Amino acid sequence: MQDTPTAEANQVPLGHGYYFEDLKEGMEESYSKVITAEDVDRFAVLSGDVNPVHLNDEFAAGTIFKKRIAHGFLTGSLISTVLGTKLPGPGCIYLGQDLKFMAPVYLGDEVTATVTIQGLDPDKRRVVLNCVCSVDGKAVLTGIAVVMVDSREKKKR
Repeated sequence: MQDTPTAEANQVPLGHGYYFEDLKEGMEESYSKVITAEDVDRFAVLSGDVNPVHLNDEFAAGTIFKKRIAHGFLTGSLISTVLGTKLPGPGCIYLGQDLKFMAPVYLGDEVTATVTIQGLDPDKRRVVLNCVCSVDGKAVLTGIAVVMVDSREKKKR
């Protein structure tokens, strides 16, 4: 990757990720994060989703979950982290995402988002990736993402 400025949010060096020509089916990357009450509270403010099942212990105790749960899209956003920082990485453009929420994520759970390349379309420079978010090895979210990736050949022109 190139030496370029860093993102203030987390001091991650920015540069170009993989070019389309470097990608192969089966390539895989992951990112793990422990979901905290602060994460959920901040996501509620950012998204405007203030459903009390995410924010209020007493309310959540009366639900099928029995305690606060993370927003599904907070969990899903970890997929974006993998796509935008690891595989394919910086420079890819998110075109679509299909998500299926399988189980709740509780405060304190460590979520691992894993993406695996399952298809490549060289004509459109599109990459199809299988996406799974898991807690303790159990899938809590699954889906398919489609991204567009720069071509090294196009860059030379």
